[in-house]
Amino acid sequence: MMTDKDFRSGYVALVGRPNAGKSTLLNRLVGEKIAAVSNKPQTTRHRIKGIVTLDEGQIVFIDTPGVHKPGYLLNRRMMTAVHDAIMSVDLIVLMRDASVSTGNGDKFVLDLVRQAAKPAVLILNKVDKIKDKGLLLPLIEYYSNEYDFAEIVPVSALKGDAIDDLLASIAKHLPEGDPIFTEDELTDQSMRSIAAEMVREKILASTGDEIPYVTAVVTEKYDESDPNLLQIYCAIYVERPSQKSIIIGKQGGRIKDIGTKARLDIEKLTGQKVFLKLFVKVVEDWRNRGRDLDEMGINE
Repeated sequence: MMTDKDFRSGYVALVGRPNAGKSTLLNRLVGEKIAAVSNKPQTTRHRIKGIVTLDEGQIVFIDTPGVHKPGYLLNRRMMTAVHDAIMSVDLIVLMRDASVSTGNGDKFVLDLVRQAAKPAVLILNKVDKIKDKGLLLPLIEYYSNEYDFAEIVPVSALKGDAIDDLLASIAKHLPEGDPIFTEDELTDQSMRSIAAEMVREKILASTGDEIPYVTAVVTEKYDESDPNLLQIYCAIYVERPSQKSIIIGKQGGRIKDIGTKARLDIEKLTGQKVFLKLFVKVVEDWRNRGRDLDEMGINE
């Protein structure tokens, strides 16, 4: 890739409360589904890099878990990932659901940005839910008084509104430098990890409120030896036999539906025919077991 002295590149942390829309935005910016999207909080457990290359720069996004009160070891590791991301990037993008009132959680995330004392852009997301856009003005005034944001950009990650403006706003606040990744790279995540994310997204969508946040998915086998068929075997972790029964469903109907929907997503992303096998493992209290979290790739 040819660059000039005006080319900018750097790392950008996407931070915000659960359900702010960070993963939806990341998938929209990258143009592919690389992060699990759900209307349930705590969907993102790993830091996922999404790479966007523009004429004027390259932005490497780090999607962090939604900021929440840590309880289990799992949650403490997720919050450690947020802190590490904030301190290691060139720019912080604070994402806020503009359609809801300001709460203590929003103030806590804002405090994290203050403590980092780094350049930051504020995204006011979900503006498609607000009929009277004038209602954004008090919110913009509040955040402007609380921190010196380089930019404040209202967007709709779901609809794609103002995404080009957002990218331009972010790129111009990055340091000058050569691209970090090649032009055709979209993420540093392996397909093993993305496949597991796709399965977990379908579990969250299918089980509704029946399964709280006690599921994890690990790709145990990813076999590319047959050029005509990609074979993937994923283990779904739960904490109790009753949760296993919920995921499997009546006569195996639910797990079959989860597998079919995840397989279609994976085939779309890889451009290959996929054989996807899912099985459920009961591991009591895995969210508090460091060894299990290590094996799942949820490291400290």
